[in-house]
Amino acid sequence: MEQPSPLPWLIDRRRFLQNVTGVITGVLVAGSPLALLAPSRSWAIELGSLSSDEGTTLMAMLRSLAPHDHLEDAAYAMVVKGIDRKAGQDQALRTMLKDGLSQLNADGPFAGQDEDRRVALLRRIEATPFFQSVRVDNLMMLYDTPQAAALCGYEGEVFSKGGYLYRGFNDLKWLPDPPLADAGPLDL
Repeated sequence: MEQPSPLPWLIDRRRFLQNVTGVITGVLVAGSPLALLAPSRSWAIELGSLSSDEGTTLMAMLRSLAPHDHLEDAAYAMVVKGIDRKAGQDQALRTMLKDGLSQLNADGPFAGQDEDRRVALLRRIEATPFFQSVRVDNLMMLYDTPQAAALCGYEGEVFSKGGYLYRGFNDLKWLPDPPLADAGPLDL
């Protein structure tokens, strides 16, 4: 049985090491790229080409284009940041984005509209270069984030582990099983 310390301010070596290890681990994880993967309700991005209001409108547009209830806003924020970075390098793209986002906000803040209204507004502009550019960037960048990949069940490359055939080839839980007639020949 553990004896109490004769001095109340002294702690034993085991308790000291447990506390120090916990603090060091917390600092290392919080200060590393792993902290970016942790789900969080709070996030912030620094915009260089777009204003904060334009970033909010773009975020709402991205969510309406690729809605995922269980995907954190941080994944969409990474797309906003990527589009903002591209706009910083291309004046024509920046102008097109600003004009398109302004058009979405013409009848009031786009981000404040309900989902049905946002979809209706997006359908009106879906043939425009602005819409197509944002749509393609959203698909390319969003599903490249670790959060979206994890949500969709993508476990990363497996070439180095022997391929997909015996490691996750058919383990997607969110897709229905195909009808047996469509499954193809069974080679056993």
